[in-house]
Amino acid sequence: MTMKEKELDLSTFRTRLEAEDGPRYWRSLEELAEDENFREYLFEEFPRQAAPMDEGTDRRGFLKLMGASFALAGLAACKAPAEYIVPYVNKPEEILPGRPLFYATAMTLSGVATGLLVESHEGRPTKVEGNPEHPASLGASGAFHQASVLDLYDPDRSPAVRYLGEVATWGDFLTALQRQLEQSGAGQGGGVRLLTETITSPTLGAQIEALLARFPGTVWHQYEPLGLNNVREGARLAFGSYVDTIYQFDRANVIFSLDSDFLGTGPAHLRYTRQFADRRRVSGGAKTMNRLYAVGPMLNVTAGMADNRLPVRALDVEDFARQVAAGLGIGMPASASGPHAAWIAALVKDLLANRGASVVIAGEGQPPAVHALAHAMNQALGNVGATVTHITPVEVEPVDQVASLRQLVADMNAGQVRTLVMLGGNPVFTAPVDFNFTDALAKVPFRAHLSPYYDETSERCHWHIPEAHYLESWGDARAFDGTVSIIQPLIAPLYNGRTATELVGALVSDMRSAHDMVRDRWMAQLGGEEGWRRVLHDGVVPNTALPATGAAVTTVPPPTQRPATSSRDMELIFTADSTLYDGRFANNSWLQELPKPMTKLVWDNVALVSPATAARLGVVNEDVLELTFGGRRVHAPVWVMPGQADESVMIQVGHGRTRAGRVGNGTGFNAYSIRPSTALSFGPGLQVRKTGEKHKLACTQGHHRMEGRQLIRAATLGGYLQNPGFAQTKLDLDDHPPDLYPEYRYDEYRWGMTVDTSVCVGCNGCVAACQ
Repeated sequence: MTMKEKELDLSTFRTRLEAEDGPRYWRSLEELAEDENFREYLFEEFPRQAAPMDEGTDRRGFLKLMGASFALAGLAACKAPAEYIVPYVNKPEEILPGRPLFYATAMTLSGVATGLLVESHEGRPTKVEGNPEHPASLGASGAFHQASVLDLYDPDRSPAVRYLGEVATWGDFLTALQRQLEQSGAGQGGGVRLLTETITSPTLGAQIEALLARFPGTVWHQYEPLGLNNVREGARLAFGSYVDTIYQFDRANVIFSLDSDFLGTGPAHLRYTRQFADRRRVSGGAKTMNRLYAVGPMLNVTAGMADNRLPVRALDVEDFARQVAAGLGIGMPASASGPHAAWIAALVKDLLANRGASVVIAGEGQPPAVHALAHAMNQALGNVGATVTHITPVEVEPVDQVASLRQLVADMNAGQVRTLVMLGGNPVFTAPVDFNFTDALAKVPFRAHLSPYYDETSERCHWHIPEAHYLESWGDARAFDGTVSIIQPLIAPLYNGRTATELVGALVSDMRSAHDMVRDRWMAQLGGEEGWRRVLHDGVVPNTALPATGAAVTTVPPPTQRPATSSRDMELIFTADSTLYDGRFANNSWLQELPKPMTKLVWDNVALVSPATAARLGVVNEDVLELTFGGRRVHAPVWVMPGQADESVMIQVGHGRTRAGRVGNGTGFNAYSIRPSTALSFGPGLQVRKTGEKHKLACTQGHHRMEGRQLIRAATLGGYLQNPGFAQTKLDLDDHPPDLYPEYRYDEYRWGMTVDTSVCVGCNGCVAACQ
């Protein structure tokens, strides 16, 4: 529900903020404006009887009174139905009804593992937490991990093998697959292609290598729509070969983020958040904190935590990085110029004063040149070996995934692909629009897709094989540092799903179960049964972290070649949806209902614009824009976002699904429909037209009022050191209205919750956990 809106008056906002004595905290532009429409909206948000009544009963009192009335009426009217408990015939020794058990496993996202502890009741997984023993988790978990339990029990998951849309069997598929391999001359690699997402599993990687050895000429392709391709290629540009980088934020006094959301996304973001937060705590006698400088177009989780943030277009981040690098003595000597010269000078001074105790990190969406510059700056500052470590890649076979998918499409169009097996992913939905993947796929005589849902890609394949959920699967995978985790289930697959390990095993005539494949691989290395059981208990395989390399930056790349643009040219940014990721979680209602960290929107994606850009375009929240990019169009509702860079429009991919399931179908618009391979992250040349239409959006940000109370309590570090108890100011509660319940004296503890906003990054993992 939203209120009637009028065009934004930026001068009014600035005047109001300048008149404040100290910082003013607010949750929306409407609240800051405090106009009549906003007050009317708050009054009408809830039923009239919930507002203060003439007799003096407030909303809280009304809810207490009516809640008690409803409860008493319900007790008088309801009778519990008869229930019967059937005992185990042979009860498992370790199971006691009502008492949970915990086991270790791991969940992968873009191929990289995060270690988890799963709570179960009577053999059924019910809750997910982080594994304290796992390097990527350290006991924490995120919203995707918390909500993954709901995916396990999703009734829309694919229940059976399908051939041309009709129910078939696993045996039918194996027979057809073997016949196809024989007819296509697979022994000589006759047109067989394998398309996967990123693979870090040692077991699956070894199987794929065996497949390529058995069928020479078979080609393995990889593609992730939101993977680390720019990070990967940036390392190759800087070092001459693929290298992974690990950061130690707990050792960094100064952090410089170049459009990086390292606290909100990425395979190590849980660990990085813990390390970053540890340096923000000033309890226990600590008197210093780290400092975070953030440059980029979007207000994301990391930018929201920055001590100094500068919103700039994504197109301008590379130029900004080059000016900072020049200040550090990298590249052509130059002094910072332009409107940000003072900002850059202060940053360079701080970085130079913290040699060996700083971090420069580039965002996943920035081009390889920016990543190479970040590596060069870390090397020049002496951070390598102190706060930055380079290791051999955790991926089985790192490649340029965009180039890999482009080659596959070219081969399909040329008729060179007779058999295509796809392990996971949804390329019909997520592939770059200019690849025309759907048309090329139709030219392949034998198409098979392993997927948890009968999705957009499965619909266009001959064979669909249901994929088992990670909570019902056996497997292994590496974490961001290379540490191997064993993925183990507690229950058999609910829908007879298969794993990628079992499907590739079928291609090489290895019909062992996934459990046997994984167990056989690790038993010898772990010293037998005792070592295997220890790994299953701990969740990690010891001493499997990958070693550091002696990689050194060999070149500073030249500027990325782009058409000349002015500050008034609009750019379009594509980013992952903070709750749906690349669209794979679209059918998870917990995540659809989860407010996005910055906008607090649910069940939709939008076009984010800055207040100044919105004023120039004459649009307000819920106005629908036609976005034209590269000759393709999509309609998107507007959301005005303070902190967004001017002339920069950001849209989230993952919505607009047609075969996600009953929850995810038809929510939002499909941003992939205008996302080309030449601008997978961002690009110039966006044209915007106001359509005159409206689209209702659900936002939780403006609900309720603080009624004059402070939204948060904040102070500078210096102010805190002078008065550590500033946040414990007692509220004046003497004039509260009569209460329905008698007073109760708390002699010991009473329930309460406080949030230390110095260390809470607002990732929303706790909100998903409360489900």
